[in-house]
Amino acid sequence: MSNNPCRLFVGNLSYRTLERELSDYFSQAGVVTSCNLMLDKFTGKSRGFAFVEFATADEANRAVTMFNGKEFQGRQLTVNIARPREDRPQRQGGDRGEAS
Repeated sequence: MSNNPCRLFVGNLSYRTLERELSDYFSQAGVVTSCNLMLDKFTGKSRGFAFVEFATADEANRAVTMFNGKEFQGRQLTVNIARPREDRPQRQGGDRGEAS
């Protein structure tokens, strides 16, 4: 899987943010071709981050410039070009010290 310069990682989202709101907001930078809000597979609630894909790398770079560090729905966004999955360390499943 190669790096996609049109795909952005968007972090520190409000847990109430909807895909449509995020897509509308990011469309200020260009044509949003997809918007995927990451949800917890058990609760169905937002995990606080998403991937937004633009039609061109220029639009994606414009979005990083426009929105990284900016406030959206009361939270300061982290916006950068998404890294391919294999670049991230493998997470171990199981107990993370959470109370049940």
